[in-house]
Amino acid sequence: MTTRITRLLAGLLCLATTHTFANQPNVVLIMTDDQGYGDLACHGNPVIKTPELDRLHAESVRLTNFHVSPFCTPTRAALMTGRYPARTGAYRTSSGRSMLHTDERTMANVFAEAGYATGMIAKWHLGDSAPHRPQDRGFQDVVWHRGGGIGQAADHWGNDYFDDTYERNGKMETFEGYCTDVWFDEAMRFVEQNKDKPFLLYLAPNAPHSPFRVPAKWSNPYRDTVKWKHGPEFYGMITNLDWNVGRLRTKLAELELSDNTIFVFLTDNGTAKGRGGPGAGPGDFRGFNAGMMGQKSTIFEGGHRVPFFIHWPAGGITGGRDATNLSAHLDVLPTLAELCGLVLPGDLDLDGRSFAAQLTAPRAPPHRDHVVVQMQGGTRFEGGVKPWSVSCVIKDRWRLLEGTRLNNLDDDPMQRRDVSAQHPDVVKELRDLYTQFWKSVSPRMTPVSIDLGNPAQNPTMLTSQDWYMPTGNPPWSMAQVRKRVRVSGPWHVDVKRAGRYRLTLRELPPEANGTIAAVRAKLQIAGQELAQDVKPGSESVVFEMDLPEGKTQLQTWLYDKNGKAGGAYYAEVELRSMRRGKQRRRQ
Repeated sequence: MTTRITRLLAGLLCLATTHTFANQPNVVLIMTDDQGYGDLACHGNPVIKTPELDRLHAESVRLTNFHVSPFCTPTRAALMTGRYPARTGAYRTSSGRSMLHTDERTMANVFAEAGYATGMIAKWHLGDSAPHRPQDRGFQDVVWHRGGGIGQAADHWGNDYFDDTYERNGKMETFEGYCTDVWFDEAMRFVEQNKDKPFLLYLAPNAPHSPFRVPAKWSNPYRDTVKWKHGPEFYGMITNLDWNVGRLRTKLAELELSDNTIFVFLTDNGTAKGRGGPGAGPGDFRGFNAGMMGQKSTIFEGGHRVPFFIHWPAGGITGGRDATNLSAHLDVLPTLAELCGLVLPGDLDLDGRSFAAQLTAPRAPPHRDHVVVQMQGGTRFEGGVKPWSVSCVIKDRWRLLEGTRLNNLDDDPMQRRDVSAQHPDVVKELRDLYTQFWKSVSPRMTPVSIDLGNPAQNPTMLTSQDWYMPTGNPPWSMAQVRKRVRVSGPWHVDVKRAGRYRLTLRELPPEANGTIAAVRAKLQIAGQELAQDVKPGSESVVFEMDLPEGKTQLQTWLYDKNGKAGGAYYAEVELRSMRRGKQRRRQ
């Protein structure tokens, strides 16, 4: 009897699981790059044309008090992990601090383990080499550009937004057309291929990030009204994005997927080009920032409060309603997991909290009471990361900037007046919240290594974007590489298998076919130093050496005829043969 009951229960559980799986919603998560809260017509911008996003806004629940980090990588780290960026290791946009610690779990891991097809398209900016690529982090189908933007040092040399070469599932492929159009073409290909099972699509276009390039048909309509430098191109890139959002939504409708797809739109930080002065109107248009101070890379409201629209007809998330409770990028992973009926692993230790209740019950209690935003990197951080620097504690109407300046947004939305002297109790409360935050996250702000000899990627291409610089930024763009900026920094690397390695040093990547402007080369790694002369006209310098297993640093120098040295902006490291015998791992 007991056996029969057990079998019956198991059968019912199987049916319930199958039914749940069949009805689980799809997720399309779109995050644009450097588009601010005011760079949408539906938010009051009097010039820009965004009819498709305006329609999504009208049909969605809008989080009007939604906050991210002030720039690219940290927002992406928080979105993917549900944890504060500093805790994940990916809290800057370069300098070896834009990769997740290997023990971090991503949204893609969670959804893939629950049976979802997972796709990632366009900008990743959380690592270009194993074990940090999107395909190493739970995404099964990826088409992406390396680095933090097209035209940066890690990107395929010569990419310029048109007819570029991107990586598809580990192999480079040349695509025809404008980058944003390509990304949405690939998004439509992904949803069509996975229409018969639940899927998670993370679509993160690089537009409207600089360089500001777009076909003229998109920028020309703005030339008479937008006079600031690159303004027509910036707005044209957004209008092209808007058109592509419409294409994707049409495809979902044609595939009869719209009703049961959770469709989310947000941006990664405040505007990069759309900030306008108070009172700027059509006759004197300098951009529109929805009445906020600040833009990208600032901790004023305009640097981190961004649009967030979410639409899911089958789940009752529709109707053009504003949700005003405080929410953040940290909260997206637990929210989507709850909406999709996924049970999060208990060891995730999230900083984010689900706001799913607020999406269908406007009177539901707030899911969080404060959040900390900090720009932990860049040229302003000479001497290393420090507490309080470029930070903002957000609670209710209060904004505590860098631990001292207090703004009341109810009375002063442009954050012009410091009211800290009038509210010392509020300052103390917010300072205490920040102190707890810093104590919690700062121990994790340690170097993250790139693998050498990893079977998932051998050889490994290292680029100067990941030099671990003590201050400032390394050469991160193709323009800086072309100038042969004479600096050098170390890569933090993890030799996964002891053996014979070939290290090929370059000033330009292989596809550039450029020569080295140096007469002598030197490198240091794992306690070893090697040097050799550079033959005139050489494209590279090759070293071979035995490396033990373990974490270490690699640094290179290329000396010109005057004795000035700069690093090899590109280093290809290949495991040629493994060493026999067990090797003790060095700490």
